[in-house]
Amino acid sequence: MNIHEYQGKAVLKEFGAPVSRGFAAFTVEEAEAAAKQLPGPLYVVKSQIHAGGRGKGKFKELAADAKGGVRLAKSIDEVKAHAKEMLGNTLVTIQTGPAGKQVNRLYIEDGSDIEKEFYLSMLVDRETSRIAFVVSTEGGMNIEDVAHDTPEKIITFSVDPVTGAMPLHGRKVAKALGLSGDLAKQAEKLVAQLYTAFVTTDMAMLEINPLIITKDAQLKCLDAKISFDSNALYRHPNIMALRDVSEEDDKEIEASKYDLAYIALDGTIGCMVNGAGLAMATMDIIKLYGAEPANFLDVGGGASKEKVTAAFKIITADPAVKGILVNIFGGIMKCDVIAEGVIAAVKEVGLKVPLVVRLEGTNVELGKKIINESGLNVISADDLDDAAQKIVKAVKG
Repeated sequence: MNIHEYQGKAVLKEFGAPVSRGFAAFTVEEAEAAAKQLPGPLYVVKSQIHAGGRGKGKFKELAADAKGGVRLAKSIDEVKAHAKEMLGNTLVTIQTGPAGKQVNRLYIEDGSDIEKEFYLSMLVDRETSRIAFVVSTEGGMNIEDVAHDTPEKIITFSVDPVTGAMPLHGRKVAKALGLSGDLAKQAEKLVAQLYTAFVTTDMAMLEINPLIITKDAQLKCLDAKISFDSNALYRHPNIMALRDVSEEDDKEIEASKYDLAYIALDGTIGCMVNGAGLAMATMDIIKLYGAEPANFLDVGGGASKEKVTAAFKIITADPAVKGILVNIFGGIMKCDVIAEGVIAAVKEVGLKVPLVVRLEGTNVELGKKIINESGLNVISADDLDDAAQKIVKAVKG
């Protein structure tokens, strides 16, 4: 689960991390009131969407030369003007795709006098099964560009969960960023604070870009992009309360109600598969034969008829879907349950696009019989390769 910058900074502040003072605003009037509570004379008006690249983004409704989604203001009147332009309009960034995201809230923040910018992030390193720090002197830039152009400027190290963050980790960060004296001590303290916040709240990723040194030699987190492990949210009702469903795909929200692992993609072939590995293989083979998957959808190993029906409805609700591939290997999941769920869903919502079904495993013959005797226009497939070729051919006509 992702949260907004202002929410992320509030979380970090609880653990003592240095952040600028600021207030969320949902209207122009609230933006003005927020600015009046800050000392000024410099304010920052930040669009709050779940995507990076806001500063370089462009608003669809505004002129091409209009400023991006993060703007400086030197007066309260400027704050009001920026808020009026940004609220309710669609911001397109490198991470939103061409559709962009509507800006429904802003963060009005006290301006900072920046001496230097750095990059710092934390994530779960799957290779080492540890939390890793990623730091670079190249702050304020897309880290992907830094990794591509100057990879030697990125330093990565992991933390042993037995010891947790130690002073040595703080010294590593200070050395990587070229900090010494009091700034090195601040870095050591910050590393401990961020690690504690990460572990305590079950974060999956924390990115601070940029981490800055102010003119008065203070480290400060100028941005905060945070995502949490969704499987651990039941332990954090206070974090769960930060969820902004307006930033999420409607289909993904619906899938979460049925405990379905669903991620919307940009293709035209809807996929319903059991098992994450098989789902990935299914998407790969669809691409191999020249088409694009419209989603990742794992119904799980023990899905019920109702769950399968819900999954099918979610796929068919996507107007971009021009064909559907159901690929089930019945281990724990029984093929007849899948067949019954598919038929129930088709009868309820109708079938306007080609449907290819590949079943294998437990009760496979019964599952095939149920589908064959349903009277539905379903294309049967013998294996995954056959299924992929058939659905791609059907979609391409």
